[in-house]
Amino acid sequence: MSTAFPDPATLVADPHAAYARLREAGPVHKITGPDGLPIWIVTRHADVRQLLADPRLSLDKTHRLPGQYKGFTLPAALDANLLNMDPPDHTRIRRLVTQAFTPARIQRMRPDIQLLADQLLDSVADRGHADLIAEFAAPLPITVICDLLGVPHDSRRDFRDWTDALVAPDPENPDGTKHAVAAMLSYFPQLIADKRRTPGDDLLSDLINVRDDSDKLTEDELTSLAFLILSAGYENTVQLIGTAVLALLDHPEQLAALRDSPAKIEDAVEEFARFDGPALLAIRRFPVDDVQIGDVTIPAGETVMLSLASANRDPARFRDPDRFDVDRRDSGHVALGHGIHYCVGAPLARLETQIAVSTLLRRFPSLQLAAPREELRWRPSMRARGLLALPVSF
Repeated sequence: MSTAFPDPATLVADPHAAYARLREAGPVHKITGPDGLPIWIVTRHADVRQLLADPRLSLDKTHRLPGQYKGFTLPAALDANLLNMDPPDHTRIRRLVTQAFTPARIQRMRPDIQLLADQLLDSVADRGHADLIAEFAAPLPITVICDLLGVPHDSRRDFRDWTDALVAPDPENPDGTKHAVAAMLSYFPQLIADKRRTPGDDLLSDLINVRDDSDKLTEDELTSLAFLILSAGYENTVQLIGTAVLALLDHPEQLAALRDSPAKIEDAVEEFARFDGPALLAIRRFPVDDVQIGDVTIPAGETVMLSLASANRDPARFRDPDRFDVDRRDSGHVALGHGIHYCVGAPLARLETQIAVSTLLRRFPSLQLAAPREELRWRPSMRARGLLALPVSF
């Protein structure tokens, strides 16, 4: 079936209502996207979860037909990352990455993340108000990622500026994204060369040295991995922290329940991700064969977008899905993916969100929204779900 895509302003303001209408109308819709190109949108949880792990849907752009989704064009040295490849290349690189990016490494970061969260809140505590995106949710993950990669302190301001230009482009600076890409393309090989000469106790040094028999990561693979870890690790976490805090402020009884029982935070983070996660849509995919969904056939080579936001509010999978409940027990959200492309940084994003939200509730018991709810501004994005600012008082 063919469907006109919801008005962009409507989608940004209330994507869940827009996707509910699409989901109820059918499991898949052929959409005319904002760029005028056709896209197939899959809306229901069972289909989205199955297709996230279906090898017939390729991430490799060489499988797209002419005239299909173009997206953001990156130089080869940044484009050769896990979000653009299939097995066996994906399997090989992910195996090498997981040797270095281990659960033990992430847990060792806990004390430093906790210290950073407290320091960021210390800097605004006496003032009694803050923009939690600019002053807390954004600086926390960018600092964590820079620590993880071993980025020197004097480069970190640049890193945040470059990343912001990629994930939230300024419409008044149309060349900002291009300049950010060029800066990263210049910086990362230099950083990698520095780590080769002087290895540190950081992920990038370990990725340089990791081996599987004689196999190791190439220079382009190292560069593109560093780029992916920086951009995805920052974008997903800042958005998840922001929407999590907003959900709690919108539901004061849930905020009180979590404050009274801090041990609930791990389950609460899963509900934050399900209820209003950082991505509306998974990265585009291209069928290598025709794919049947219900009575609709998606031809090979056309563009498929799997709606994570719609799947996570599907009443066929979640009881009362539009209700926010930190005690929810029906798990199975797909906010961070599923299958072989499940987000490699998901454990770190979870840990950062646990610490950020717990610390905020502990430090500021009178936390409240400091602007009318309807005046909050969202990223003008079809794909991502994130606040541009979150003014609070405490």
